[in-house]
Amino acid sequence: MRRLSSLALPFRHPRLARTHAQGDEVDDSVSVDAKRILLRYGAPISVLDKVPEKDRIAFAREIARTALAEREPHLKKLLKDRGYLEG
Repeated sequence: MRRLSSLALPFRHPRLARTHAQGDEVDDSVSVDAKRILLRYGAPISVLDKVPEKDRIAFAREIARTALAEREPHLKKLLKDRGYLEG
C-alpha cells in the first residue's frame, strides 16, 4: 500500500498562489510580507506600486540579509540602482 506522502502530487490552492506570465508562482503571503518589509525600511508606497512583485521579493530578501543599521540606506541604493527611485 502506498503512502500519500510518496505520491508527490503538488497541491496548489487557487487563492494562495498567483501565476505570472513567466509561469512562476508566488504565494500571496510572501508578496505581502515583502511589501511590508520594504515599507518598514523606507520605500515610498508610490514607488513600490511601480516595482514588479518579483523584484519586491528579491529586494526584501536582500534587505533581510543586511545588518539592521544598514537596511534603510541599502534599500534606497537598490531602488536607485534599478531606476525605481530618483535622487
